[in-house]
Amino acid sequence: MNVPQASAPVAFSLVALGLTGDARGGAAMILAMTLAQVVGAIPITRLGTNRSAATFLRLLVAFRTLALAAVVLCAHYQAPFALLVVFAAVAGLVNGAAFGFLRALLNHFTSASHLPRTLGIAATLNELTFVLGPVVASALGAVSPVFALLALTLLGAIPALLVPQAGKSHVEHAPHAEGSVLCPSILLWLVCAAAGSSTVAAIEIGAVALALKFGYPPTLAILFTVPLCLASVAGGIWVSVRNRMVSSRAVVLLLCVLTLGAALAALGPSLVTTVVGAVLIGLVLAPLGTYYSLVLDRLAPPRRRPEVFALLRTSSAIGIIFASAVLTAASLSSALIVVAATMFAVTLTVAFATLRR
Repeated sequence: MNVPQASAPVAFSLVALGLTGDARGGAAMILAMTLAQVVGAIPITRLGTNRSAATFLRLLVAFRTLALAAVVLCAHYQAPFALLVVFAAVAGLVNGAAFGFLRALLNHFTSASHLPRTLGIAATLNELTFVLGPVVASALGAVSPVFALLALTLLGAIPALLVPQAGKSHVEHAPHAEGSVLCPSILLWLVCAAAGSSTVAAIEIGAVALALKFGYPPTLAILFTVPLCLASVAGGIWVSVRNRMVSSRAVVLLLCVLTLGAALAALGPSLVTTVVGAVLIGLVLAPLGTYYSLVLDRLAPPRRRPEVFALLRTSSAIGIIFASAVLTAASLSSALIVVAATMFAVTLTVAFATLRR
């Protein structure tokens, strides 16, 4: 499911470079796809409320595949670049909703006792996808940018073939069948997800600038992104082995570690301290992401779980947009400080809410 989003930054940039001579066009396509995801998440999820989740997920994946296929055709026939941006946005419209239904379907195939382990495995595979996706896109792009785009389109279509029809859910329904999906308790964790996503995005997007800041060539941006991703994979493995939902107090501790990592990345005086900050951030991503998913599963009205999970994915997208905007508007150091301060404020809010309970 995540292959197109993981590979798209490289694949879109290569296509834009070939068509316009400027790789920055790929960023425009990614921005269009991400903004469309934010806009489409809730309306499209609500369209599938009274339909079979598995069937509607297949339709969403098919829709995205057709939109990406249109991008491939436009690139192949060298259509105006604006058309590629438009079809990238169309493909992004369903990303949030598709994730929401995919996550909701997991409840039908995994017992509640095994859900933490399953989500830990999913988090690990997700990180591997985002590590390997750009590598594969680069390798295929060396043959042909259009071929790389075609490959990610075909791989992204696979969920439509693999998703089984849902049976009876193993997860007990919450006592409330309806209700707002933006109540304070749900909103708190969505904000946490957005803040954490902005912290990760600030490191990944600012990796090249960080390498230059410490006097290294741009290609050594991997000194920050690879440790972060490897630490995240390790965190996912830990969640899978442990197979338990962490306590609310442990979540506060994990958020403190994330805040410390953001502070080290923003204020660290050396390469080593910045890399240590990236590692701390990566280590807690999977445990926190698993907790958000599990706690929202409990808080969401049963019939509106896909909508809540779509909002969870949308919150991550908003975090990426926030980090991108801050990095664009301010210097690298100032942007990292703003992101770290935001993470600190969110951590304080969660700590206060936990103590009140």
